[in-house]
Amino acid sequence: MKLKVDQATDALYLRLDESPIIESEEVSPGVVLDYNAQNQVVGVEILHLSRRAPGLNPSELQFQTA
Repeated sequence: MKLKVDQATDALYLRLDESPIIESEEVSPGVVLDYNAQNQVVGVEILHLSRRAPGLNPSELQFQTA
C-alpha cells in the first residue's frame, strides 16, 4: 500500500496494490476510484486536498493499525 500527497496537483492518492488499473470512476466530486480487471478498488484519489483539509501538513500524516 502506498500513500502519496502531491502538493503540485493538490491531491492525495492511496494505492492499495500494484495490479493494473483498468477503469477509473469519479464517485463524488473530486473523489476518484481506480479499479482492476476484477472490478476491485485498487486506488483512491482525493482532489482539491487543501480545500478539504485546510492547514494539512503532509509530513504530519498519522497512520494507525488495528
